[in-house]
Amino acid sequence: MLRDITLGQYYPTNSFVHRIDPRVKLLCLAVFITLLFMLNTVWAYAFLTLALGLVVYASKVPVKFMLKGLKSIVMIVVFMSVLNIFFSYGDTVLFSVWIFKITLEGILLTVKMVVRLVLLLIGSSLLTLTTTPIELTGALESILKPFKRIGLPSHEIAMMMTIALRFIPTLLEETDKIMKAQTARGADFDTGSIVKRAKSLLPLLIPLFISAFRRAIELATAMEARCYRGDINRTKMNVMRLSARDYKALAAIAAFAVVTAFLNVI
Repeated sequence: MLRDITLGQYYPTNSFVHRIDPRVKLLCLAVFITLLFMLNTVWAYAFLTLALGLVVYASKVPVKFMLKGLKSIVMIVVFMSVLNIFFSYGDTVLFSVWIFKITLEGILLTVKMVVRLVLLLIGSSLLTLTTTPIELTGALESILKPFKRIGLPSHEIAMMMTIALRFIPTLLEETDKIMKAQTARGADFDTGSIVKRAKSLLPLLIPLFISAFRRAIELATAMEARCYRGDINRTKMNVMRLSARDYKALAAIAAFAVVTAFLNVI
């Protein structure tokens, strides 16, 4: 299950989406997320899903690999869906027992929530799957650079965010190794009630924290050995510049936003 999480991983291949400037991809993701939480009509959701599918196809990332990341949120989706169905109020009551009521409005709200969550995960994963950590750091630093005038450490913030995102799959892999080692010693993580299974995960925390701190110390030592001093007198080997494909991507996201907004009001 832990290996199924795709957020934070990079899928190396040569595609149009991979070659787009990472700053443009961050802007496109921001527009996508904004539109995702503003939609109300079926046509708008259908168009948004179709557009995201075309981008996934253009990225050359296997669909199976992309959908694999959805396995990690199945329990969350089921739990949130049950809460929404039984505790959402509406006028059209379909089923009622004791204090629980299932309404048509609650079902529609649940479907909308599930679609939003799935599209959000796929869109966010697509950014990290098509952008290397170094490119992502440079893009975040470039976007936050104007705030440096008011004392915001843009380089340090971008570095911390990228390192945190980069270590998600690493820590998940470490957790998987610890679970397998404890399973070989007789630990049981798969049977029993939800409470019992949750308690069985507690022994994972101590070795996981120790491993995380060890990796953090190793990373800090490696950065110091390379004379890393933050943004002080730091130069870049590859300076980001927008190309023709980036302007095409910006034009495409602008047209996409206009069409989606139109479909959302009809």
